[in-house]
Amino acid sequence: MENSPINNQIDTDSQIDVYSLSIMTDRNKALAATVYRPTGAMKTAIMIAPATGIKRQFYHSFATYLAKHGFGVLTFDNEGIGESLSSDLSKCDASLISWGRHDMPAVLDALQDEFPNATYHLIGHSAGGQLVGLMPNYKAIKSVFNVACSSGRIKNMNMPYKLKAIGFMDAFIPLANLTLGYTPSDKIGMGEPLPRGVARQWRDWCNGAGYIKTAFGKSIHTHFYDELSMPALWLGFSDDDIANSKNMDDMIRVFTKMPVEKRFLEPKDFGLNHIGHMRYFSSKTNAKAPELWQMAVDWLNKQH
Repeated sequence: MENSPINNQIDTDSQIDVYSLSIMTDRNKALAATVYRPTGAMKTAIMIAPATGIKRQFYHSFATYLAKHGFGVLTFDNEGIGESLSSDLSKCDASLISWGRHDMPAVLDALQDEFPNATYHLIGHSAGGQLVGLMPNYKAIKSVFNVACSSGRIKNMNMPYKLKAIGFMDAFIPLANLTLGYTPSDKIGMGEPLPRGVARQWRDWCNGAGYIKTAFGKSIHTHFYDELSMPALWLGFSDDDIANSKNMDDMIRVFTKMPVEKRFLEPKDFGLNHIGHMRYFSSKTNAKAPELWQMAVDWLNKQH
């Protein structure tokens, strides 16, 4: 691993040192990461696992907030995404499975190297929480805080969003993969362009029994979903077309031993018009409803 400062100045207001990190996976791929280090005493370190195709910069405000509350934080780009794309995207053979089996374990190892003598926790956004059961080093994780994490099963989605999802999964992804060798999901507001293997598995899983479960006994023969038993808090929002309550329950059932506290929230109860699948991590959301980010702080403080 190599690190370098994002800038040469420590944030004197918040007393946070922010610097970049390169993490090598056992696939011999370099992942771009950012470390948020409180300059004071800290006992808790957090890995923020991103949603499908979302760059780590998206979580900057949230990571800064956590660091200001005394937590060490590490964010990262999965292989093929953002600054972790090291070749032509059409030649990238990353998949959702490789993200969970290789990228996330390497990041967790790096978190432990950066913050020794701490407890380690995972905050997962969508796929970041779904894939944790593929991590062979999961035992280092003391708790999980998931946001908008669900099976993503199209069958459980409501109209008219279901039609949009079907069009994306069954037409846009196959055609793009065939003609371009990757899926330019950025063109329709679905995050960064995706390696073909990632998009293909995303399509297959959402069209089947949902994230991960569809692949059991097929492309996934070894996993740890039946072993994870750390406490977990899952947040969902009533205006999320993807992680609706049914899909959240689908995903929770895959973690057979995980004691999950599920909170399915109404944006209007927090004075907000919309949170959906993405806006929990928005600084504007925190400005209007600081209690939402405070939920993460309160949860982590309980897990010492």
